[in-house]
Amino acid sequence: MTIWSDYNPVRITSGPGAIDRLFLLDPPVITGNRILMVTSAGFTARGVTEKIEEKARKAGLENPIRVFDGVTANPELDFLDRMTITLRREGISGIIALGGGSALDTAKIFSVALSSDLEIPLDMVLRQKQPHVWKNHIPIVAIPTTAGTGAEVTPFATVWDSRNKKKYSVSGERVYPDHALLDPELTLTLPPKETLYTGLDAISHALESLWNKNRTPVSEALALKALTLANKALPAIINQPDSLYYREMMQQAALMAGLAISRTRTAIAHAISYPVTMRFGVPHGLACSFTLPGLIKHYTHALDHGPIKTVMHETLKTVEELNLENEMATYIGEENLSEYIEEMFHPDRIGNYSGILTDDDISRLVLFKTEK
Repeated sequence: MTIWSDYNPVRITSGPGAIDRLFLLDPPVITGNRILMVTSAGFTARGVTEKIEEKARKAGLENPIRVFDGVTANPELDFLDRMTITLRREGISGIIALGGGSALDTAKIFSVALSSDLEIPLDMVLRQKQPHVWKNHIPIVAIPTTAGTGAEVTPFATVWDSRNKKKYSVSGERVYPDHALLDPELTLTLPPKETLYTGLDAISHALESLWNKNRTPVSEALALKALTLANKALPAIINQPDSLYYREMMQQAALMAGLAISRTRTAIAHAISYPVTMRFGVPHGLACSFTLPGLIKHYTHALDHGPIKTVMHETLKTVEELNLENEMATYIGEENLSEYIEEMFHPDRIGNYSGILTDDDISRLVLFKTEK
């Protein structure tokens, strides 16, 4: 028998209208007089940040919320370091993270970076490889507005370094948010492509946790449930985008997949995805899922019959019906992705895959044909 352990400190509140509980959480998370809200410009334009500011005033916060709505896809290392230096002057006491995975990751990075005594923390830790443990953090409530990354319950945050064509991960126990607040109503306005790509990210997380060397009974149960929900919810949402029932189901799937990878981390599909996103701008959820059909077939070939094989075959049907090769073709033309295999061997991820893959196997995985 293998020894395993389990830990996740994030408190979770979930359900329609849950965002109204933001300043009523027990125990309270958002305290002090200088609260930072990390989000994207779209939420400011749609009046969402203003509504949260109004809730803060009614809750008795003395100072206005400091809104940072400069989040963009794939948060950049240098930009995050510059903002850390700026925000340190403001004495931030709590953070509200509102948005998709990039907003949540940005907020989680600020949570530990603002608490660090390093002058330029990301550059020093990630680029210069200075030994460092994130020992402190600013309390954070994570409010996902997509159903995909599960970043609201994971102990890592992705940082992109386009200057050096690298992807890094800020990780550690202090990177966990204090509270995850899931309101499916916030996902109702998610555009079709973002709904699809973030949903694929959740499916990828669950699969990656199942074929993972670090799999535990707890992560397995969470991943199996996540796939069962996602296989039903994602195709339904594509046809019924206004269905709160399926939006909530998909959000639960993403949450459980996030809880699963918080225990195992991701594996081969994510390792392949990083240069695909960095070099061609393929959205993360699509980049880490276009290889899933081939990986499912590879992994289940020698797998005994059981719940894992059954749910993976069901997931294979779901993913194949989504025509991901055509989705990929909108970003990549005649490029041969096998040229980047060396970059795909990301040591922190590819080693987690419990199967055996050769360079030739990966070359076949990254080849795709589009419908004529």
